[in-house]
Amino acid sequence: MFKDLFQKKRKYATIPSERLGTDANGEPIERPKREIPEGLMNKCSRCGSIQYSKELEKNLKVCSSCGHHMRLNAMERVRITMDEDSFVEYDQDIVSEDPLEFPGYALKLEQQALKSGLREAVITGEGTIGGFPVVVAVMSFDFFTGSMGSAVGEKITRAIEAATDKRVPLIIFSTSGGARMQESILSLMQMAKTSAALARLNEQGGLYISVITDPTTGGVSASFAMLGDIIIAEPGAVFGFAGRIVIEQTIRQKLPEDFQTAEFNLQHGQLDLVVHRKELKAMLTKLIDLHSVKGGA
Repeated sequence: MFKDLFQKKRKYATIPSERLGTDANGEPIERPKREIPEGLMNKCSRCGSIQYSKELEKNLKVCSSCGHHMRLNAMERVRITMDEDSFVEYDQDIVSEDPLEFPGYALKLEQQALKSGLREAVITGEGTIGGFPVVVAVMSFDFFTGSMGSAVGEKITRAIEAATDKRVPLIIFSTSGGARMQESILSLMQMAKTSAALARLNEQGGLYISVITDPTTGGVSASFAMLGDIIIAEPGAVFGFAGRIVIEQTIRQKLPEDFQTAEFNLQHGQLDLVVHRKELKAMLTKLIDLHSVKGGA
């Protein structure tokens, strides 16, 4: 009985009133404010349009009004990219610890896991895309802003080594705020570690496709994200090493409005392709097919 009295209050979002026109006396007619259950609808951070969450998911979290590509978490990315029921995850037991006993870090790791539903900022594994076997690493910005610590570096390195051993294409989906400061030099070492593993993959003629999503910055962009044989980005994805404000303060110049976007980087030779999310799986399939060995000699 008391449980019913003190049950958790349902959260609501408010849609502002909307002007519909004027009446016979010239007075404005407004649709009143409406309250809807939280999570039923989403607001685009770019154009402000409000859309039903289910419709947005059907559209792969791309705004139907302005085309803005909203962020996906790692499991959402796996679900829309890999062939159905083909994905097998690697190294689920590799998670971040607190090697330097950084104040508050252990608690933050627990909070990030609860908030995101993930155990780490990257998911790795194998499966198929368009019927072709691949090894993938998929980063997730909603776990510690996709920052790269020792566990992230180890998981990505093992994925690279698996692709090398299995002689299958490697695809890494990057999104990151950079190296994880709570692990200091141990985090920075992952840049060299992952790059060395990619060098071995390259020596054996392996194919590595890097897919950059919004945002990809810092040590991740300065290492494996920019080392792909083919580098693809989603429309509007922001990537680069240092942030816009830091660069402007350093060079004492105003940067273009579209600076560090996928389109800007494509124009300046930092990318091979900018591909809409709806077309990405088909493009990956095509690229893997083009680079696959066909038939016998």
